[in-house]
Amino acid sequence: MRPQDFRRNTFIDIFKKKSIKNILTDKSIIINEIIPKNFHVLDISSPDSFKKNSIIFLKSNAVNKFLSNLNFNPNYSIHAFIETSNMINKKIKSYTLVNNLKSAYTIIINNLFIHPDHLNYKDKFIKKNNSLISVNANIHKSTIIGNNCVIGKGVIIGKNCIIKDNVIIKNSILEDNIIVHENCVIGSTGFGFDVNNMSTLRNEPQIGIVYISSNCSIGSSCTIDRGKIDFTYFGESCMLDNQVHIAHNVLLGNNVIIAAQSGIAGSTKIGNNVMIGGQSGISGHLKIGNNVLIGAKSGVTKNIINNSVVAGFPAIDIKKWKKMIINQRSI
Repeated sequence: MRPQDFRRNTFIDIFKKKSIKNILTDKSIIINEIIPKNFHVLDISSPDSFKKNSIIFLKSNAVNKFLSNLNFNPNYSIHAFIETSNMINKKIKSYTLVNNLKSAYTIIINNLFIHPDHLNYKDKFIKKNNSLISVNANIHKSTIIGNNCVIGKGVIIGKNCIIKDNVIIKNSILEDNIIVHENCVIGSTGFGFDVNNMSTLRNEPQIGIVYISSNCSIGSSCTIDRGKIDFTYFGESCMLDNQVHIAHNVLLGNNVIIAAQSGIAGSTKIGNNVMIGGQSGISGHLKIGNNVLIGAKSGVTKNIINNSVVAGFPAIDIKKWKKMIINQRSI
């Protein structure tokens, strides 16, 4: 299974299909709109992953990617919510221009989906070995579940996995031969909010999943947020030390090793064969290349090219960083 092929309605419930005119209930947000007749919304798309009969929330920097992918998927019916009039394009035949894209997103998602942060969200569990397992979870018989775990609706866990005590897994797909150590939370709500309208009721709903490929190891007390719309992804044979945080939409390549107390902010993409030292922080929306080494206590604020070795804050080439430290000590 490819992560982009996950079925959203396995994890969260969708209200009965709704027309676009009925899902944005705050009409003061709407500036202009063109909507085809009989367009009923079934899902949400992103610029990277299209769904049929769906809507998409387009920021200015994502329009070109959206149009490019639309050329390869001409039969997909997608309605775009956009934030500026200069984004209106002949190829975007169905759109709503709004004055606040974040508010539109929150209102629409709450009207479409009964997601885990929705007041009406429910799950039904059975108790097994002092753990609560959703009746809608799919766990292979060879997998071991420890004590006091919670496995939520739609979760899929493959063969020969070990889920140790006090682990919570929701909105996630785990492949085979994965170990999750004590006190982890996988599939938790991502940190999305509107700085101009702060309150718990204005948190941006996170309706994606976590996808962890085979042969990964997740250390104790790690937290991994589910994707906002699509997924947070781990390639094969990744290893997290204790107390590592992975934010929403992060993509890890194969053979990524992250030492304790490190954090990766949202939507950052990490390449293959990357090693990250303890207590490091990586800012959001960055690209870290293949075969990169990041020293302990580093603060990464810019993209890093393939085969780099960096350290310090802000993280720079480790040779330059060492010279800088030597010069500071000689003062």
